[in-house]
Amino acid sequence: MKLFTGKKVGVSKEERALSYYKYFERELAKIPEEKLKLIDAPSEIPAVSFEERNLFLAGKDKNFCQIGYGVAQDGTGFVCNETYMPNVTGEMLDWWFPWHSVGSDLRYKIWDNEDHYFARVDNAAYVCDPKVPVNQKTWGVNHYVMEDIGASPSFLKIQFKSPADFDFDTAIIGTKFCQSLVSGIGDGDCAAAMVHKWYPHKDGVLFCSRFWIGFSLINSPLHTRDFSRELSGAL
Repeated sequence: MKLFTGKKVGVSKEERALSYYKYFERELAKIPEEKLKLIDAPSEIPAVSFEERNLFLAGKDKNFCQIGYGVAQDGTGFVCNETYMPNVTGEMLDWWFPWHSVGSDLRYKIWDNEDHYFARVDNAAYVCDPKVPVNQKTWGVNHYVMEDIGASPSFLKIQFKSPADFDFDTAIIGTKFCQSLVSGIGDGDCAAAMVHKWYPHKDGVLFCSRFWIGFSLINSPLHTRDFSRELSGAL
């Protein structure tokens, strides 16, 4: 598996003229060798279940998978990751998620210049409203995204939810292992419930992600999809 193709997504003349184009030109950060070794086989340790997602938020899931992927007993898939981001603050990440959903497509391309094509919000007026707190600008909005998650570029609708609507215990937010977060349900080729949380760590933040694959919203209730047969060959 070649994670870095070395080929960046296309950019327009107008994007090249933007002040932040210089960040697109940077090379992607090198993946630590210990993470690369985990690609060869699924994790024998399962992720915390979606039903117990508050354990993840509170940092009480250390007996579960922290970095890796696999298939849970109920047939849904999971992906877990954590990334130390030096010289980054939680406030920066609160700002980043709404910022890259409006304006130029270059904003999303900067995040992953080989796999991200665009991310566009369906309610830019809400996102740009100065009266909406920065850490709430993803709540209740949809991001329409084009990105490559492995096979080829595909379209994805991310239905972002407030922590309360995601049924999180909101009292956990602002505690030691969860300064802030974004959460949503992805609707596309690979439906999934998704959470990114972060908190101060060393000289920056630890950015922790969980994807519970096979979860989707159908007329609001959350539905699951059995991936055990579909993924067994791939894993």
